[in-house]
Amino acid sequence: MVRDGGELRPADWDEALDVAARGLRQVVDRHGPRAFGLFSCSKSTNELNYTAQKFARVVIGSHNIDSCNRT
Repeated sequence: MVRDGGELRPADWDEALDVAARGLRQVVDRHGPRAFGLFSCSKSTNELNYTAQKFARVVIGSHNIDSCNRT
């Protein structure tokens, strides 16, 4: 589902991912990469946590990523 003019409507995966990517890009463009934060789960695999960190740091440009691995 994607929001279109205040209403939710069905969408395929390609459109939904495009809408999500545009939303993330708008936040970064408007407020800078420090406005973005990501929290990953310690129960995820190391590979998934690594991918989340790479996404936050390389794609978004933010170092605001954390997980509960240290607790």
